Amino acid sequence: MDTYKTTYEILHKIYDKYRRRYSENSDSKQMCCMWSTSDPPDIIEGTEPFCDIENAFNIFIDDEEALDLYDMHLDEAAKRIIEIKKRKC
Repeated sequence: MDTYKTTYEILHKIYDKYRRRYSENSDSKQMCCMWSTSDPPDIIEGTEPFCDIENAFNIFIDDEEALDLYDMHLDEAAKRIIEIKKRKC
């Protein structure tokens, strides 16, 4: 299975887990939907969704990267996660 497809599938499972917690969120495949869109958090680094992503992919997401990922669509985020993993090696 290719890296992008695997990464996207894992990320989508995490997305689904958190998106369902907020009834106001749509299924737009926007990363921000893993948090409340009517009352977004002040700080997103270190929140449950990012902790799950870090654990799933064995990466570290700093606050700058977290802000970038928060504003991405899932397909963009999957590509960025692959880049983060490559930089780690």
